[in-house]
Amino acid sequence: MNELNLNSLEENLFQQNRHSKNINEDSIRVSVLSEALPYIQRFAGRKIVIKYGGAAMAKSNLKEAVFRDIALLSSVGVQPIIVHGGGPEINQWLKKLEISSKFRDGLRVTDKKTMDVVEMVLVGRVNKQIVNGINKNGALSVGLCGIDGGLIEARKLGDGSHGLVGEVSKVNTDILLTLLEKKYVPVISSVAATSSGESHNINADTVAGELAAALGAEKLILLTDTPGILKNKEDPSTLIRHLRLSEARNLIDKGIVKGGMTPKTECCIRSLAQGVAAAHIIDGRTPHALLLEVFTDIGIGTMVIGKG
Repeated sequence: MNELNLNSLEENLFQQNRHSKNINEDSIRVSVLSEALPYIQRFAGRKIVIKYGGAAMAKSNLKEAVFRDIALLSSVGVQPIIVHGGGPEINQWLKKLEISSKFRDGLRVTDKKTMDVVEMVLVGRVNKQIVNGINKNGALSVGLCGIDGGLIEARKLGDGSHGLVGEVSKVNTDILLTLLEKKYVPVISSVAATSSGESHNINADTVAGELAAALGAEKLILLTDTPGILKNKEDPSTLIRHLRLSEARNLIDKGIVKGGMTPKTECCIRSLAQGVAAAHIIDGRTPHALLLEVFTDIGIGTMVIGKG
């Protein structure tokens, strides 16, 4: 076989392989869409509260994937509600302004100067970045904090030794229901005021869980920097994909769930106990984690269910 024929054969094989690869990729896409259909039909019109944070909030490719996922959820009739914090950016601004940070029991001790920065960063900067990112992907979102429309009333956490750190006292969902009815995506920063009007910072996981319960959400989804709940935190292959509420409590009691995963799991437990159908802890470091968890059979994280 001469050189010309060899070149021709190689080119023909290349074109056939490329064509076969394209067909295979198209088949995969069709399969994924077909798998997603019953979930899209099931969750259309249902509320899903998403706590957005971790690496998915810091890396540009992951941020864009989250914004696209949220826009897609909204476009197929799901009603996403986004709750966010912003600890790393708060730390950056405190450092720039030469305000020292103190922590007690893993929580930031928040004085008036620190609270001013927290409010500025979460409400004025991070919140609007998220709103803009979702809007650019074709959905319409509105930025809020707990103060807006009396959405969340705060009370001081514990004995007040953490300063202006709060917990949720009351939830008034009227403003959210109005926005959802008009097909807007609410984006909520975890700042709220007490009955006397004093601003407090609240843990974003806690806010997400309480809002999910108050809204009667179908799902609460926490985006984290871990694969989910692990039997062995050093081994991702020990991921627990499905748990019942009682089993989740037992994992905490036995010390299998510990450290930073404890408050997230407790947040899921509280929301389920108040009527949320399912709570998910998923890895936000995986692009399009939201769609993979909501619209595929296997999902990618841990799903905790209450009844049924």
